[in-house]
Amino acid sequence: MELGMIGLGRMGGNMAQRLLVGGHRVVTYDRDPMAIAGLQVLGGEGASSLANVVSRLSTPRALWIMVPAGQPTEDTIDELAPLLSPGDAILDGGNANYKDSMRRAAKLDEHGIKFIDVGTSGGIWGLAEGYCLMVGGEEATVTRLEPIFRTLAPSPTQGYSRVGPSGAGHFTKMVHNGVEYGLMQAYAEGFELLEAKEEFGLDLQSIAETWRYGSVVRSWLLDLAAAALAEDPGLATLDSYVDDSGEGRWTVDESVELAVPIPVITMALQARFRSRQERPFGGRMLAALRNQFGGHAVRKSGQSPSTPPGQSSGQ
Repeated sequence: MELGMIGLGRMGGNMAQRLLVGGHRVVTYDRDPMAIAGLQVLGGEGASSLANVVSRLSTPRALWIMVPAGQPTEDTIDELAPLLSPGDAILDGGNANYKDSMRRAAKLDEHGIKFIDVGTSGGIWGLAEGYCLMVGGEEATVTRLEPIFRTLAPSPTQGYSRVGPSGAGHFTKMVHNGVEYGLMQAYAEGFELLEAKEEFGLDLQSIAETWRYGSVVRSWLLDLAAAALAEDPGLATLDSYVDDSGEGRWTVDESVELAVPIPVITMALQARFRSRQERPFGGRMLAALRNQFGGHAVRKSGQSPSTPPGQSSGQ
C-alpha cells in the first residue's frame, strides 16, 4: 500500500522505516529536512509540505499523523482536511485524549473524511519488535488499511486489532498506559525493598534475571529492569524523578467519571507526582504535626534527627 507519514520523530521515523522495509510506498513529511533525508536512503519519498504529501498519493488516500498530542495534532488535521477528498483517511497514532479523537472523527465525517485513532505502543523498540496497535474507527476503513497495520504489528496475526468505533483506540491505549504505570510502580517498590535488606547483600541484577524465567511476574518490563540493573547496578546515575505524559491522569479522571475504582493506578500516578518534589510541604507538615502534639523529634533542614528512629512513642 501507499501512505503519507507526517511527523518523523522517534516513533514516526521508525514506523516509516518499518513500513518501507515491509514493501510499502511511504511519502514522508517533517519540519526537519534531515529527518526526511534519513528515510530517503531507505526508499522514502520526501515531501516539501502537507499539500505536497497529499498531491503525491492516489485516492483513497491514507495519511498517518505522528506529531505531539494536543494543539500540534489539531493544527495538522485542520491544515490537512481541506486538501483531502471524501473517502480519504487520517490516522492519528499519537497519545491523544480519546474525547478529542471522537470530536475530530465527527468533524471530519461531515466532509466524508475518515478518522482512525490508533493507540500505538512499542516505543524505541518498535522498529525491530513491532508495534502493538489498538485501532478505533469505521470497520470498512480499518479493513482497507489492514496491510499497514499488519506490517507495523509484531507479526501479521498478533499485536493488532480493531477495538471499536472512533475514540476506542485511544481510550484503550489510555487504559493500557494506566496499567503500565501500576506495573512499573510495583517493580520499583519490590526492588527497593530488596535493596534495603542490606544484611543479605542481594544482587538485584541476578534476581531480576532469575525472575525473568518461569516466574509469574516475568514480563518485558522485567526484561528492561534487568537490562537497566546490568548497566548501572545501583542506578546511581539516576535521580528519582519520574515524569508523566498525561495518559495516567486521563485514566484516573475516567475512573472518577465512571465510578470504577483503580487504586493501584491512582497511587502509581501519585507516586510520580511525589518523585518530582524536593522537600515536599506535605512531608514537612507531617513532621511538624508529630512534633506539635507529641514532642517527637524533627529533622531540621540539613541536620540529623535528635532522636533515633524507633525510640519515641506515639503516632
